[in-house]
Amino acid sequence: MDHASSASEHDDQLAAHPAVFRTLLSLTKPGIILGNLISVTGGFFLAAQATVSPVRFLATLLGVALVIASGCVFNNVIDRDIDARMRRTRDRALVQGLISVPMALVYATLLGTTGVLLLYLLANPLAAFFAILGIVVYVGLYTLWFKRHSVHGTLIGSLSGAMPPVIGYCAAADRFDLGAAILLVIFSLWQMPHSYAIAIFRLEDYKAASIPVLPVEKGIEAAKRAIVRYIVAFAAATVLLSLTGHAGHGYLVVAGGTSLYWLHLALSGYRRDDDEAWARRQFAFSIVMVMVLSLMMVVDFGLSFADDQLADASYRALALLRTSG
Repeated sequence: MDHASSASEHDDQLAAHPAVFRTLLSLTKPGIILGNLISVTGGFFLAAQATVSPVRFLATLLGVALVIASGCVFNNVIDRDIDARMRRTRDRALVQGLISVPMALVYATLLGTTGVLLLYLLANPLAAFFAILGIVVYVGLYTLWFKRHSVHGTLIGSLSGAMPPVIGYCAAADRFDLGAAILLVIFSLWQMPHSYAIAIFRLEDYKAASIPVLPVEKGIEAAKRAIVRYIVAFAAATVLLSLTGHAGHGYLVVAGGTSLYWLHLALSGYRRDDDEAWARRQFAFSIVMVMVLSLMMVVDFGLSFADDQLADASYRALALLRTSG
């Protein structure tokens, strides 16, 4: 082989590395990871009580990111037959044969194992437990069975979707208490209208793949009614965080106001003929909703920290005055 051929082959190999990296990255669904890390942050700071360990926080973010990535890769492997029938997903790497199934399974296992170990060693065993529970529910129950066979698959999937903020909370608090339980309820309820909205504007894809989501099985009107009911329940659950003393008044006002606006958008669906456009608005605002909730949990942390600092300064000042007197 001459030097020119060797150089050309070397260049081809170098060019292939970015393509492999992009393929591996696409399997993890980075957008889903980023969205979930926002809720992890909210849960962590909600439980932090004005005390944050930077190492534990970063380990929690990275650990959850790796576990979610693992679940997404497993999902790509299991759903490759479904993905091939859906317009939105037919270009995914496993459908196109850009990566082998054995390699994807090894990749998913490494991601998940590394993520759980990070949580176990640098956060706490409780956070690792909920990470394992989340991936078991998502891969073992939802993806392998309920998604394909039951209209209740969305509800089962919502439990795994609610795990990231719970993991964040448990990582900071080192316990599962009422606050963590309320977070689990809030984010499970949030998943339902969010997912039903996707199912409405992706209705033809779900029909083509024979996925028994509510709009396919019971119709769009039934899905609209369910969306309204779940948003009402979600709004009530968000209030509980403040009523039980886990969040402050600022969170209550903002979360309550945005929840009511989300309900207003849902009710407007009964007056619209364009169900797809309405569902896309529902979906878009559901993303805004979860970001607002998580942000207000962080803001509450900041206000709590400021209050603690002010109280500490006042105490020191009074002690100084007494000493001076």
